[in-house]
Amino acid sequence: MRREKSYAGITTVIVLLLLIGVAFFIYNSKYFERNAPKIVVKNEIYWNMQKPIDIVLKDDSGIKFAQATLSDGKNSFVAASIIYNSPKKTVHLLIKPPKNSFMYKKEHFTLSVQTVDTSKWHFFSGNKAIKKIDITVDRKRPTLYIVNNSYGIRKGGSALVIFKANDKNMESLYIQTYGKRFYPTPFYKKGYYISLIAWPIKEKKFRADIIAIDKAGNRSRAHIPLYFKSSYYRKSTIKLSDKFLNGKVADFIEQVAPKLSKETPIKKFIYINEKERKKDEDLIHKVTTPTDSSLIKNFYLKPFHPLKNGARVASFGDSRTYIYNGKVVSHSYHLGIDLASVKNAKIRSSNKGIVSFAKFNGIYGNNLIIYHGLGLYSLYGHTSEFLVQKDDSVKRNQIVARTGTTGMALGDHLHFGILIQGVEVYPKEWFDKNWMKLNIFDIIKDAKKIIDKK
Repeated sequence: MRREKSYAGITTVIVLLLLIGVAFFIYNSKYFERNAPKIVVKNEIYWNMQKPIDIVLKDDSGIKFAQATLSDGKNSFVAASIIYNSPKKTVHLLIKPPKNSFMYKKEHFTLSVQTVDTSKWHFFSGNKAIKKIDITVDRKRPTLYIVNNSYGIRKGGSALVIFKANDKNMESLYIQTYGKRFYPTPFYKKGYYISLIAWPIKEKKFRADIIAIDKAGNRSRAHIPLYFKSSYYRKSTIKLSDKFLNGKVADFIEQVAPKLSKETPIKKFIYINEKERKKDEDLIHKVTTPTDSSLIKNFYLKPFHPLKNGARVASFGDSRTYIYNGKVVSHSYHLGIDLASVKNAKIRSSNKGIVSFAKFNGIYGNNLIIYHGLGLYSLYGHTSEFLVQKDDSVKRNQIVARTGTTGMALGDHLHFGILIQGVEVYPKEWFDKNWMKLNIFDIIKDAKKIIDKK
């Protein structure tokens, strides 16, 4: 009896160990993985029924079955059903537009997606995932037309456009030019927009189109008709002297990139004129890209005159080629106007605004940037001191800084620039009262009259 009990006990232990082993195997085996498949798709989709809806299914063990059903609440049909003979860890389930006439006319659907993986879990039936997606059908393109715009634009110059854009499912609205997007601001009444645009000095060609895209992917385009005005910008050849290279350049390298202090004078200059310049200008572009997102009723500025009795000592758009010992070593564009009067001269903000930036910025030295609305910024470089700080409100004619020699300035002067959504433009246009009236303010005035008649 004792021997029989002993055998029974051993048998029980063995069975238990086998059961534990089987359970351990099942629990840890990749064949019995327990993770449900992932259905990668938005919870809400807007569909123009032009392209299939792409639903991504993912699973560690592989997808073996997927089915999608469309329903309008009363009627339903299977939009896609696939059994995968060779299960894959990632598959695309494409839902094509329904051919049923009664479904095609509906504006809202529910899309139910069900998928099962190849796991042996759940008594060999696999892991299951189910997801429901709300579908809104939208086959109508956004309404888009131009109300008024500036007559023309020059390379490096500015223009204005006012237009109407409407779609209850609008997702994206912008003005596309070569290599740049400008984002409009709501204007005057609901559905109307306004934007300053610019022709970058480095772009040979120009074209501007308003693009409106809704959530379903319907797209409208309106070309902005602009006459291209003639423009001429200087091309300068500058000979680099050893005095300059071993003086200003060497001192500036110690300030911004001391690790290059042992490089040759020419390599130091190339670094400053190309890499440092790009870094500094990238920062300026980042600061000056934002524009207004809230509705504005009007936009008006006085002509810019930042420096009393300031004489122009360098022009905007000057294409500069630098030569040393008869060889071309570097190139750059001058993207502002240099003005000089007396040492530490008072710099005034010609218009009210908000200080967006007031820091040392490489070649621009102590760099001040003020935002005046509608994506337009004024820039002041090489200043000796700031009299305002970031986020300060600035009044018209307020003294904001003093001229200086900070950065890569050789003499006391002001580097003044105008930027529109991160693009440097010809400041002289914004010095000219008549140009501003004809190309900006009259356009706004006439557009309001047109809108009021609607």
